[in-house]
Amino acid sequence: METTRGLVQSAGRAVLDMIEREWEPLSPGELEQRLDQTVEEILEADLIAKVQAQPPAIHGTQAGEPMGLPAETTTTTTTTPAATQDEEDHLAEEETEEDTVDTSYAVKHITELLQNSKSHYNRSRLTGRARVSLSHTVLLSLTLLSKRVSYRSVSGRFRLEKGNIHRIYFSFCERVNLLQDELIRWPRDGEAVDLLCPLYALLGKSGPEEAQGAPQILGVLGHTRIPIRLPIGKQSVESTAPEVKRMRREAHPDSWLNLELVCDRRGRFRHCHVSKGSEKGRAGLLRDRLGRPPGMMTMPPGSCLVARAGYPLTEHILTPHVSCVGPREGLYNKTLEAYFSILDQAVASLKARFQRLRYLDMGNYERARAVVLTACILHNVFLDLGPLLEGEVDVEEVGLVEEEGDVDEEGLKRREAITDLLYKGLESTCV
Repeated sequence: METTRGLVQSAGRAVLDMIEREWEPLSPGELEQRLDQTVEEILEADLIAKVQAQPPAIHGTQAGEPMGLPAETTTTTTTTPAATQDEEDHLAEEETEEDTVDTSYAVKHITELLQNSKSHYNRSRLTGRARVSLSHTVLLSLTLLSKRVSYRSVSGRFRLEKGNIHRIYFSFCERVNLLQDELIRWPRDGEAVDLLCPLYALLGKSGPEEAQGAPQILGVLGHTRIPIRLPIGKQSVESTAPEVKRMRREAHPDSWLNLELVCDRRGRFRHCHVSKGSEKGRAGLLRDRLGRPPGMMTMPPGSCLVARAGYPLTEHILTPHVSCVGPREGLYNKTLEAYFSILDQAVASLKARFQRLRYLDMGNYERARAVVLTACILHNVFLDLGPLLEGEVDVEEVGLVEEEGDVDEEGLKRREAITDLLYKGLESTCV
């Protein structure tokens, strides 16, 4: 009986995935054209009515800003009568503190980025998609990314077919992904020098004798897990626990994506790599590219990245001691730990701003990867518009204790030298 029920559930999910990918609600050309025209007229009339209904002074916008967006979209997310009570309760639970960035300004800025992009994006219109302006595409997509709302509620809010909402959203993600090299880029030359932070300075000593040989920290390397729906055929038939909790307990490798990041001291992502949970090897691509000639990921002289245990210990990546931790090693580990909080806060901000990343209800890896990459790119965009959004650090994820990763000879020598340097510096302060 349980097996039959599981097969039915798997078949149902397969049909839903097929509908998401292939649904063409408006295939006849004439009907498609008429519907597009009707949608445009409804949107225009609705926006004009809302703008006319606004009082002279509107909270959350500045004088002189274009008023082409519905006023309520600047701070809240609404549901439609078609939404179920469960959906409304779920949305109420997901509300967070008001963002520090005005949404209307963010929509305008992101729209200009996409319009001015040098990428040759295919602008051809998909069959069945209603014509909506680029600014409304941005607003619609930000709504889906920032809140855990259903396609149905967004469909009612924007007065578009559910299938069109799905296509507009993923075409937006594909378009933003083309900006990755422009907005998530490795620091170069003078920019890199401005980002360096002396490791030794955390001990409160800055004398030339003590500081000699201390490395400069360029950034923090780490990762986080993004839960996703298990692909068809790998669903747990007998388990009825929510997927997120089940992922933590059973640790199925295909129930999450690994998001590898390098973040500078200001919280900006400088490197981003999304892979399947089943893929092994930490920072393999990054390790091969660090310190290479211009055009790759060059490191300023005497600089390095810091990472938690589990990452490779190399000339350019420092990791903590995981065995035989005495006073020397403990001081070194404590010094590195102060830097890890920078990445922890950046990841917490990412997940607080883009709540869709708490759980991606999709079993398609490529589409899930596109959504995660879109959120990382937009994280840097929002960082240019205001400070990091406060988020709650996942203590359970951060507290995971891992074994030491690969160790090469140069990395081991450098770690031992820095450990001795830190300890000698501490001894000199106690004399």
